[in-house]
Amino acid sequence: MYSLRASISGVQRIVRLAALALFGFAMTGVNVWAATEQPAVEKGAEYLLGPGDVIRISVFQSPDLLLETRVSENGSISYPLIGNVKVGGLALSVAEAKIAKLLKDGGFVVQPQVSILLLQIRGNQVAVLGQVNRPGRYPLETANTRLSDMLSQAGGIAATGSDVVIFSGVRDGKQVRREIDIASMFLRGDAQDDLALKGGDILYVHRAPVFFIYGEVQRPGVFRVERDMTVMQALASGGGLTQKGTQRGLRIHRRGADGKAQIIEPALDELVQPNDVVYVKESIF
Repeated sequence: MYSLRASISGVQRIVRLAALALFGFAMTGVNVWAATEQPAVEKGAEYLLGPGDVIRISVFQSPDLLLETRVSENGSISYPLIGNVKVGGLALSVAEAKIAKLLKDGGFVVQPQVSILLLQIRGNQVAVLGQVNRPGRYPLETANTRLSDMLSQAGGIAATGSDVVIFSGVRDGKQVRREIDIASMFLRGDAQDDLALKGGDILYVHRAPVFFIYGEVQRPGVFRVERDMTVMQALASGGGLTQKGTQRGLRIHRRGADGKAQIIEPALDELVQPNDVVYVKESIF
């Protein structure tokens, strides 16, 4: 009798465990299904196909469906059996799922496993112009490429380039233009100005502002106006005074807002402005 009760008790335990296992599996199945309903990758984390991109599409165990094609200007491709497919603006994984669904819904392939390989990137490019080390057009390999990433691809700002990058692009159907001080952005630690770029954006780096110095200095010439540069620092850039030079009677030729030239006698701690012409006189003693 004891063994019979033990057996019944054991069977009951097994049934309860099995029920719990089935319940857990069912719950897991619900979670997995819910997960599959969400995008596989966060929006903006993958490269988005654009006009001009060259892709290779293959379907597992269906060699006749292998195709290399270019995305048209309207963002579509022509694929065997299913015709025109709009893939512009889609991540690779999303485009794969779309083609697979069309093949399955059309009854052409029972369980299609579609793979898309990006061969050439021609769409979603950004132009980087001006005083950078490698000006040109660069592709957006990921949709969250930032302004600093693109400057890095272009080799960074050249020695003759300004700290300010001029950004031009279209956002929400409107033309946008911004001047972004790269040095200040990193010194402040504020990433808000590190804009996320889109295809068709333009980055332009103008030549850095300069000043001119001549007269009784060791190295007369043209020099970059550094941030908060004073007249004394300008003299140092020119190598300092010669034995005949004097700090007294310094002159700066500066063009005013009205376009007329002015001649001023600056203090040594006065700030130098772009296109200033600093003249160092010869001492009469």
